[in-house]
Amino acid sequence: MSLPQLTLYRYDRHGRALITLAGEIDLATEHLVRDGLGRCLRNGICTIDIDLATVTFCDVTGLNAFLHAGRATAAAGGSLRLHHPPPVLARIIALTGSGTLLLGLPGDLPVSRAALRFGS
Repeated sequence: MSLPQLTLYRYDRHGRALITLAGEIDLATEHLVRDGLGRCLRNGICTIDIDLATVTFCDVTGLNAFLHAGRATAAAGGSLRLHHPPPVLARIIALTGSGTLLLGLPGDLPVSRAALRFGS
């Protein structure tokens, strides 16, 4: 069995966490995402920014992990936001209408590739 192709880096500052993911997010690695994001909440950090600039692949299981973490973060009074999603994930987000939940886009804003690629 090969090792998961995903690395998670976490940087905390002033009650916020910046998580940088590198590699592939799929069925074999989504538990690493869930565990890492859950650890933030257990440590009392409720504002989480996730940098996906170095993610080479993310499928719907990755989206599900982000949505789960987003709900848990919101329930704790915080926020979770994705930054620089890869094209495949940006497409899945657009198709599912999840941009308002994960990218901080206004609900009535048309989702463009540029807005998804460079989310605020």
